[in-house]
Amino acid sequence: MLGQGRMAVAGIAGESAHVAGRAASPPANAATYTPAAGIAIDPHSGGGVTTRREKFLPVTRAALLKRLSAPANWPAGEAAHVLRFMRYLDFWRRHDYTARLLDLEQAYDAFAPDSDLKVTRTYTPAEREILKKRVVGQMAQLLEQGNFTRVDPKDVHLILTEDSHYGLDLQVDLDAFEEALIYFRGATTITERRRDIKRAYMGWKEVQVPVFQRLFLLFKLKPFDERVKEVALKHGLTIRQAEKAVRRARALLPKTVTSDHIYMKLFKNIPRSDVEMIFPNTRVRFRRWDKIRFGVSAGGGVGIGIFGTATKIAVMSNPVTLLTAIGALGGVVLRQVTNFFAQRNRYMVVMAQNLYFHSMADNRGVITLLGSRAAEEDIKEEILLYAALAQGRMRASDIGEIDAKIERWLKETFAIDVDFDVSDALGRLKAEGIVRETDDGWLETLPPEAAARHIDMLWDRALDDLSDTINDEGTETAPQESEPAAL
Repeated sequence: MLGQGRMAVAGIAGESAHVAGRAASPPANAATYTPAAGIAIDPHSGGGVTTRREKFLPVTRAALLKRLSAPANWPAGEAAHVLRFMRYLDFWRRHDYTARLLDLEQAYDAFAPDSDLKVTRTYTPAEREILKKRVVGQMAQLLEQGNFTRVDPKDVHLILTEDSHYGLDLQVDLDAFEEALIYFRGATTITERRRDIKRAYMGWKEVQVPVFQRLFLLFKLKPFDERVKEVALKHGLTIRQAEKAVRRARALLPKTVTSDHIYMKLFKNIPRSDVEMIFPNTRVRFRRWDKIRFGVSAGGGVGIGIFGTATKIAVMSNPVTLLTAIGALGGVVLRQVTNFFAQRNRYMVVMAQNLYFHSMADNRGVITLLGSRAAEEDIKEEILLYAALAQGRMRASDIGEIDAKIERWLKETFAIDVDFDVSDALGRLKAEGIVRETDDGWLETLPPEAAARHIDMLWDRALDDLSDTINDEGTETAPQESEPAAL
């Protein structure tokens, strides 16, 4: 387990270690929550992200429960209490996240683009601003508790690339968004089979493709008038010209996509070189090779057509010959134009197909899925730390060594190299009363049976401790005369 034989970590002694991590508990006011700093390395770099250890624990909760509660690692009769406590803690943590999601979903009602519920509440601009900040802040909390890593949209060079895994040249206008959150988890590589150019495309070869196993995007468009003013100021245009430019830029979006809504998307196995593909306003541009190919073929075809037409006109003997020559030239031009649009449509189909198979969830579905994943990450961290601390009293100054010991155990047991978030897990166990730090710096952990009873007590008090204060922005619309005022 987390040591030789039984998890003998109680005897750890050593130098104090500084442990960095997230806040032990989320801020009380999510509207003032500041997302973690974005990564300072290029996520498109195959080496930079792969060698960077993530906090994400890529093992199942069941796998950890099975190993951490194995009878061989605990005194006789203790393993059953360990398993019971860990399961109690699992349910308790999920209850905690359910309460958070209720508040988040209520705030999101003001921005949900695909709700099938009757709208009965109106919001002032100030209330919408409060709710927007709450949604963005709480989503950032969920993602960071789920051990996602943030990419700062301001670092445009980290997002926009010239090379595309799918052979597309993509362009995104990030200034069009009022809010944008980008997070990834699981930067790794997958193996794909491709036609081998060395075998004249008759054979196959395996290639390693750097991907993000999970990629999250939240965005809200800027209001039309605000965006028009920005474009006019930035490019020195008149308001009328700026309006045309903004309308043209948003022409790719469905008419239902407006600045009134907040959109969320979760993708899987997105190639790191194609992050641009997930944005709604992505434009597909022709690659340099396509431009050269179209230029040569179109220029040559049209040039020959013009030369032939001019020659026939010069020796024109009757009108039929003239019409035939002009028709032939028109056919050449039409063919080149058709080829141009056909190639562009092929690119759009490639992008749409790949997004379809990479998409996992949208909007409210993303909230539910991420809430579950965040709860799972928390419980995995907590039971790992509890298994190490429950062996006896130890000093808080030794927590860094416990962190390293847990990381070694994960590497030896599951062959995974992670950055275990010990301070976050310790903060939650303290908050729940499972672990207590004494005045002289010792960490005291409840034994498994007592810890299970403690969680049972928390469950008994859950409804009694439920706050009567709820977030209540907005005003319910007055009922129509035909509607009953009360049941």
